[in-house]
Amino acid sequence: MTILQIPAATDVVLRAERDTLVPRLRILPEADLRRPTVCGDRTVRDLVARCGAALTRLAADPSRPTGHERNHREVAERRSWPLKQVIDEFEQGLTDAVPAIRAAGGAQDLAALGTWMHGGDIREAIGLDDPYHSRGHQAALTLLSRHGRVVRTPRVEIQLPTRRLTLGTAVPGRPTAKLTADIPDVLRLYTGRPVAADRYRLSGATPGELVGAEW
Repeated sequence: MTILQIPAATDVVLRAERDTLVPRLRILPEADLRRPTVCGDRTVRDLVARCGAALTRLAADPSRPTGHERNHREVAERRSWPLKQVIDEFEQGLTDAVPAIRAAGGAQDLAALGTWMHGGDIREAIGLDDPYHSRGHQAALTLLSRHGRVVRTPRVEIQLPTRRLTLGTAVPGRPTAKLTADIPDVLRLYTGRPVAADRYRLSGATPGELVGAEW
């Protein structure tokens, strides 16, 4: 199996959302865009707006500060926009943000991974199968494994269906934890999404320790 390098992985996850998710959004009934997601009180439309706004801002000026308050303001502003304009901005951002993410040398990789994860949140909300196992999932796992938030978590040896993966950093005096799961549930666990307890086996750590920060 080929392990993607980070620049290639960022391109893959954004291209996957542009080519697969955006066309689906354009044909969704308006009612489906009002569906709730796992992201608190945010609807499908809110997540599309959030990602579109963040990518547009990043493409225009990677040095501009971001944060949850800014995200909330941008989503609120876009609630008065026509739906087509919200989706258009998202689609354009998926292309325009790529050079800025590459140029940031890793500092903006979370924007690519976060966009793909929100794509999974959207796919789950509208009832698509395997929402976090869609096109780009291997690249998303690459981004996750090398992101600072995950590097700072305790070391965990993960048994995937086809290979092993080690995430996190060894803690002196603490044995390496063990996790058996598939890729979608690894992505869910490490980004704080809910996972049914019978879908994975974890020893030597708690699920909360795998989430290095609020995603």
